[in-house]
Amino acid sequence: MELKKIQEIFQGDRFAREMGAEIVEARQGYARCVLPLTEHHKNAAGGVMGGVLFTLADFAFAVAANCEQMTTVSLTSQINFLSRVKGTCLEAAATCIKAGRNTCCYHVTITDDLGTLVAQLTITGFTAATGGEGRF
Repeated sequence: MELKKIQEIFQGDRFAREMGAEIVEARQGYARCVLPLTEHHKNAAGGVMGGVLFTLADFAFAVAANCEQMTTVSLTSQINFLSRVKGTCLEAAATCIKAGRNTCCYHVTITDDLGTLVAQLTITGFTAATGGEGRF
């Protein structure tokens, strides 16, 4: 499916969209999303809120796992915060490690625009059997 169509489909993900996340590359099993940072994304200590990182990673996973058909949701997520954000934009890249009949496993890395590795996630997803329109 072409990128423009995938972007249109995921306009329905209001939280990620309103947070500022954008899909820049996507195909089944892989997605890359970016998020320009603003004051809105900061915590009380002046750093980027951990929930921003998690949301961007979860969004990249959702795009990678569902760009052909909406059948996969996350079961578990493990996030490791590795460094504070130093740049002004975040990038999350989600890659499928294993796709089985009902479960899948993705690795997601989050870097900033200065190349800082900020966080890594492992996300396990559940893929439902497709019957009807194939959406949860």
